[in-house]
Amino acid sequence: MIDRPGTLGELRESGYVVVSVKDEMRRNLVHNLREGRNLFPGILGYDETVIPQIQNAILSRHDMLFLGLRGQGKTSMLRLMVNLLDDEIPIVSGSDINDDPFYPISREARDRVHRDGDSCEIQWIGREQRYHEKLATPDVTIADLIGEVDLMKHAQGHALSSEQVMHFGLIPRTNRGIFCMNELPDLSPKIQVGLFNVLEERDIQIRGFPIQLPLDLCLVFSANPEDYTNRGRIVTPLKDRIGSVIKTHYPVTRSLGIQISDAHAWVQRESETVVHVPQFMKEIIEEISRLARKSSHVNQQSGVSVRMSVCNMENMISSAERRALQYKENETVARICDLVHLAASSRGKLELTMSEEEGQEDKLVTSLIEEAIRQLFKEKFRISQFHDTVDGFEEDLTFETGSQLPVSRYSDQLDSFPEMKEEVIRFAEKNEPEWSGGSMRQSLLASIAEFVLEGLHVHNRLNKNTQSGQASFGG
Repeated sequence: MIDRPGTLGELRESGYVVVSVKDEMRRNLVHNLREGRNLFPGILGYDETVIPQIQNAILSRHDMLFLGLRGQGKTSMLRLMVNLLDDEIPIVSGSDINDDPFYPISREARDRVHRDGDSCEIQWIGREQRYHEKLATPDVTIADLIGEVDLMKHAQGHALSSEQVMHFGLIPRTNRGIFCMNELPDLSPKIQVGLFNVLEERDIQIRGFPIQLPLDLCLVFSANPEDYTNRGRIVTPLKDRIGSVIKTHYPVTRSLGIQISDAHAWVQRESETVVHVPQFMKEIIEEISRLARKSSHVNQQSGVSVRMSVCNMENMISSAERRALQYKENETVARICDLVHLAASSRGKLELTMSEEEGQEDKLVTSLIEEAIRQLFKEKFRISQFHDTVDGFEEDLTFETGSQLPVSRYSDQLDSFPEMKEEVIRFAEKNEPEWSGGSMRQSLLASIAEFVLEGLHVHNRLNKNTQSGQASFGG
């Protein structure tokens, strides 16, 4: 509506019909499904698993709990649910709890409507103002969520027995909207019981006031399964009242994980140099995270967030960018030597098991990188392809790599290994045709050559001597 009604009388004459927030979300979801619209833009890999659960819950008018390990997009999806609300809705002007002009529930709004009648002023609020979120911490109180007696209002002349002395918390202020509580098990049991009362009775109590506020809410929560045992748990009566529990998961395929990293990592940079990331390097980055999710050294109850892949991708690109800037190159290609710096972006994202010694994260990251290279090399090449190359190394030939070596040095060394050079060129033309023939060609061939050398090393076909950031491969 361009000319929105400004008074209760005008709203009544317009024929506007108020519906509950869950009916509103259901109606808009039905419309979006018929139109074929993407309800969760930017959320990948959940089309056949998680999103149908959410759609069913909304169609059923359920409150929801998103249950999953860290880094599975729970909060992102919860915040996107605001798009299922109407653009704007009318409230009694100045209302603290978004009072419906036709059926106000707060004492102040009821008195104003009774006093002013059809001339009572109304205002319109957008969907963003109808979504509130709270991170559960042990210090959250009932006053934060439900409300408290405001002694300042009492000092201004309101009696303690009056409803007008109350200060409403976040939940009442989200009336006619969506309230999200992140990490629900971290709430103390008594606070969870307060939420149970809101879920069960749709009302609140503040300091024993005999007051009924029939709140219109959609309550959504997030939780990590680990929380049930390590930090707290959701009280049984509260879990029982949550309509649907939505289970999330990590990317089921490597290619899907790469799509997520491409979508969220800072890849397109305003820089003096352009960094190209070959597909096999993206696959190595994602495989590191996938291996971590299977490792016996990692606490799998905590999980390995997709943020690990995203941050590792960014650090790898930054390492290549820094190398190019040092050598005054306008463009470069990410190489295996850039993976040395992934420890910094992986720390804190791997929670080791209790049996692991303190400070073993970096060693674990190194072993995960080596195993990822081993897996990818087996998929891309056969060791028999490099029989003559390995023999050449046994004749006291060496190949030096590292971030301190310019691309020209790689090209010179490749000429000494014609078999490997032929395989590297063939791989480049097949897998990176866009870059294999242009100005990026030499940098791309250097990256692939380093991948081959590392692959032969992790398969025990070559020795590797590392010193001062440089590596020397030999027989």
